[in-house]
Amino acid sequence: MPKFLILYRSQRTAGEQMAAVSPEEMQASLDAWMAWGGRAGAHLVDFGSPTMPTSEDDPGSAGWIGGYSILEAGDLDELNGILEGHPHTEDGTIEVLQMLDMPGA
Repeated sequence: MPKFLILYRSQRTAGEQMAAVSPEEMQASLDAWMAWGGRAGAHLVDFGSPTMPTSEDDPGSAGWIGGYSILEAGDLDELNGILEGHPHTEDGTIEVLQMLDMPGA
């Protein structure tokens, strides 16, 4: 089954986002992510983690990569169904890259 790298982009870094919310807002966000992970079920190969940039260079209009996940799905239609209602889409965008097998590996 094809694997997909899911990149979570935002105009603020993950660290900035986490520093700007109350503990209650952080818990509500975590609850939403965990609920999505539960719905994704076995398609969720690696829940991933938040990420921080290693430089202060402006990321441009695409925004910072604030985290990632790895999913498996039969095709893009199935993947889009898994990503439907994802909590990150409330304040950011999701970029999807299909992971290819290494030739000769």
